[in-house]
Amino acid sequence: MSHIFTGVGVALTTPFTNEDVDYEAFENHIEFLIDNGVKSIIINGTTAENPTLTAEERKTLLEWGIKKVNGRVPVIAGTGTNNTQASIDESIRAKELGADAIMLITPYYNKTSQRGLIAHFTKIANEVELPVVLYNVPSRTNMTIEIDTVLKLSENPYIVALKDATGDLEYAKSLKEQLPSDFALYSGNDDNMFDYYRLDGEGLISVVANVIPNETQQLYDYVSNDQLDKATTLNEDIVTLLNHLSVDVNPIPIKLLTSELGFGNYEVRLPLVTLDEEERKVLSEAFNTFKDGVKQ
Repeated sequence: MSHIFTGVGVALTTPFTNEDVDYEAFENHIEFLIDNGVKSIIINGTTAENPTLTAEERKTLLEWGIKKVNGRVPVIAGTGTNNTQASIDESIRAKELGADAIMLITPYYNKTSQRGLIAHFTKIANEVELPVVLYNVPSRTNMTIEIDTVLKLSENPYIVALKDATGDLEYAKSLKEQLPSDFALYSGNDDNMFDYYRLDGEGLISVVANVIPNETQQLYDYVSNDQLDKATTLNEDIVTLLNHLSVDVNPIPIKLLTSELGFGNYEVRLPLVTLDEEERKVLSEAFNTFKDGVKQ
């Protein structure tokens, strides 16, 4: 099986206007991203504020998103929960709607053991029969997928990729050395994209690409083509912007910037709250400085 994608996939935000999902802005955002070279669209993930979306909203977002993408890039649906059967049900709905793959987070709150992870992911993969991207994000779940567990899961024909949000490059290096070549490693941390690309990772599932899709993909292309001087310069500019985005938890800061690009109002759903006025000003100025620097 070939990789689902190589390069930059976007963990898509969900635009809100007056507290409701803004489906028109959602479609316009997808068109903007594809026009600017992204290689995959990820819908209903953490950045989409999945926990506060209703089942009907998640279904409609995926349905509209798949229709808008229209086969131009793969669509990956975030369907993982801490309930195995609920994850299966959500994943089957995604398959019926036409998703190309599903992304499954490790169980949270109830957690499990490594044996439990193998059983959980295997059952979902075998029942749904779609390509699976495992999602390892211990900072949010207090649970990690150990290296041996990833290796074991990679033997399943449907489990074909890992979104690695551990921030641990040694973990990535060890996996890269041991996994089969048809298993893809995607960084889930924007701040290590440059190093991850240099490890021959297959790409990035990105938050910041919501607003700078062309530049994040360009960085991947520079590294792939061994243009490391250009890559280093571009990476320094991206990291400066990322430092400003770290002012609060994702997706609070990035949604300020997507709203400034016209994709919905600056709204998040509780328990998230928007940045205060001073934080907004500083982040907006950093974004404008980045854009002005790219134009030069």
